[in-house]
Amino acid sequence: MLSTRRVYATIPAADIERARKWYEEKLGLRPRAQEPMGLIYDLGAGTGFLLYPTPNAGKAPNTLASFSSTDVKSDVDALKKRGVKFEDYDFPGLKTENSIATIGGRAGAWFKDSEGNILAIGEGS
Repeated sequence: MLSTRRVYATIPAADIERARKWYEEKLGLRPRAQEPMGLIYDLGAGTGFLLYPTPNAGKAPNTLASFSSTDVKSDVDALKKRGVKFEDYDFPGLKTENSIATIGGRAGAWFKDSEGNILAIGEGS
């Protein structure tokens, strides 16, 4: 039933204005609209996300959204220049080197936004 529908992420923000500034300064993103439910961001290929106010931000221990990349190393380097700090992991099956891990032949890297939410950039569609 839902297989042909667009899907978008919903990302919590304890301080919506702080988050808006972070997404603009660090990721270069500007919202398409500000609505009572939050900020709506449009990205490539008809995708996007909603940044919404809630006191529950930063509590999920997992990746909330992933940005696709064709060159993770270049994207990581560019984001680091904008002040994004990447996470280092050393778990069974997941070890980052220079901020990047390879899983199943695909590169990926993780970082937290201003609200403590885990985001990723990785190879894939």
